[in-house]
Amino acid sequence: MSDDPQKREIENRRRFSFRLNIFFFVVFALFSVLIIRLAVLQFVEGPTLSQEGMRKYMKDNPLPPIRGNIYDANGYPIAYSTSTQSLYYTIQPSTSQEKSLEMAKEAAVEIAEVFNEFGDPDKAMNVDDVIFQMDLESRRDIITTPRRIKSGLTNEEIAYFMENRSAYQGIDIVEESIRNYDEDTIAVQLVGYLKKFKGVRVDNEFYKGKLDEEDKTLQYLEEEEVGLDGLEFMYQDVLRGRNGLKSYPINNLGMISGPTQITYPEKGSDLYLTIDKDVQLKTEQAIMDHLETIRKSSNPYERAEYAQTGFAVAMEVDTGKVVAMASMPDYDPNIWAGGSISPEDYKNFSHVLSNGTIRSVYGPYETTEERNRHPSSIVPSGSVIKPLTVLVGLNEGFFTPATRYNDTGLFSYGKKGYETYIRNSQFKSFGKIDGANAIRYSSNTFMAAMIGDPLYMRGSVDGKSSVEIWDSYMKQFGLGVSTESGLPGESRGVIDYFKEAERASPQSALIQASFGQQGRYTALQLVQYTAMLANRGKRMKPQFVNEIRDTDGRVIQTFQPEVLNTVDYPDAFWKEIEDGMSQVSVKGFDGFQHSFMRKTGTSEQDVAKRRANNAVFIAYAPADKPKLAVAVVVPDGGYGTYGAAPIARQIFDAYDAEIGLRGVPNEALKSPADLALEGEGGQEGAAGEGQEQARSGEASE
Repeated sequence: MSDDPQKREIENRRRFSFRLNIFFFVVFALFSVLIIRLAVLQFVEGPTLSQEGMRKYMKDNPLPPIRGNIYDANGYPIAYSTSTQSLYYTIQPSTSQEKSLEMAKEAAVEIAEVFNEFGDPDKAMNVDDVIFQMDLESRRDIITTPRRIKSGLTNEEIAYFMENRSAYQGIDIVEESIRNYDEDTIAVQLVGYLKKFKGVRVDNEFYKGKLDEEDKTLQYLEEEEVGLDGLEFMYQDVLRGRNGLKSYPINNLGMISGPTQITYPEKGSDLYLTIDKDVQLKTEQAIMDHLETIRKSSNPYERAEYAQTGFAVAMEVDTGKVVAMASMPDYDPNIWAGGSISPEDYKNFSHVLSNGTIRSVYGPYETTEERNRHPSSIVPSGSVIKPLTVLVGLNEGFFTPATRYNDTGLFSYGKKGYETYIRNSQFKSFGKIDGANAIRYSSNTFMAAMIGDPLYMRGSVDGKSSVEIWDSYMKQFGLGVSTESGLPGESRGVIDYFKEAERASPQSALIQASFGQQGRYTALQLVQYTAMLANRGKRMKPQFVNEIRDTDGRVIQTFQPEVLNTVDYPDAFWKEIEDGMSQVSVKGFDGFQHSFMRKTGTSEQDVAKRRANNAVFIAYAPADKPKLAVAVVVPDGGYGTYGAAPIARQIFDAYDAEIGLRGVPNEALKSPADLALEGEGGQEGAAGEGQEQARSGEASE
């Protein structure tokens, strides 16, 4: 190294410049790398990172789906959903429960004032109405659950509450889907009702299975209203639709930090039923009017003072379509508005909530003791079973259509000195009669002597006992088995002949069953059986839905007639029972324009310490080309010819007027009111009182 100071300084400067250049180069390189990385983040990885960031800080709120509608066969809305704004109130916490309730009552006064000033006069609510909806005693919901006070708010009500939100603590305006039911209460037990999902998800197996749903659009919401009975439950998956989603970004403080994104819910599909609104309403009215008539009638044959309920089903013979299903009295399903029912409403309507045409329902009795003194909707068939009994006898070879039995009005069985006697109604004897006349006159002794007793005497066949053989015939005709309708809670009926065989003897079981005791069935089972008689051996599945359509009205599913099973008997057998059914004496069919087949029945039933007479009636028409089958059951209704047959006549007339028993509506049967609305948009059987009564005086017409 040179000792020259000047040279050393020049060398040091050169080295400093080099190092400085190196530094600037490194800094430049680092900044270049940083800029390139920022560019990659911005333009290449930016969208992906942005989405991840949004997902990380996005809050999702599911929106409940809009439930599909339910229409009658002609497109009339029976149950429908509307999107509406509702006002909810949450009871505010305070130092004591009394203070919270006092605050709620004060709020009720203020809310009622707003309703009166800005609300729809047709939906007016006073202070008491608001307090009732607040459910301050928590009879319907726990205290922390928001109470729906009013639905269908006007724009003025919404604007006022939103502008003055701070002045109304506990109030919230919620957009929701409201289930509405037609005010005429059309087939309400068939249609069913809704309850909150949170109230059914634990106890109901169907909804318990929904708790593990992975698809967010199908996950049920706690406050969502879901079907719990009837078609609302049976077609829950079809009607429900899919959830929507309201998403919005939030910052670390939990505050909304950006615009809300909404995926709107999907509306469920719509059901178009087989029920005809006009036929259904006329059926319901016919039952209620006739119940009033027979309770007050001065005719001792017609009077039935205990008759409180009536059940009827009308089903097309070839298709299985149910055009009317009435369980009366009924109720207004709008009492379930909000997915719950008040204790007062439940007390008043609990006896009519269930569908009495498919399960056991009692009348409006105050106490259990009083209720037990009356039959339910599932009653012994009585003499309406006799056409099938005759078919059994013919098919088993116990007699032929030409066979004559000498009916003396009395038949006995059992050990000498311990005989049980079977008598005809009013102790009548009919002389020499064949199977057809046995049906016509409703001969108990013929059924016992020619079918029940021979079946017992013959004994087992191919390993089947005589009672099992009888049971197989009943089940082939839909009695004692499910109708396969699919309706939730459907009863298979009550079979007593096996118990009677064990308690008394197989002989007693078969003889009693032959004329309509020992088997209790629903109205739906009886109409399915009647239709099978009408079409000569095809058991049709009851149909309640014609088609399912999507929200755009496109048909996505149709339903075809379904034969569940068939029987094959010679034409002579069918003709034998038809000859008898065509001559059965019946009231209420004077002037009927069509030939028809029918059978009356009066079944006796021991309930508590009294014996009840139940009116039962089956029929189909026209006789030459059966179109409609009808079954009517009136517990405590007395004789079938008086207590049930007149109801069936009105059902046939209603169907004939609206649809037509010959395929064309019968305009002559329509009322002036019906004709005005449209402008804007058989013969009587042989005379007689009917032959009823069963063994030892028991009725079994």
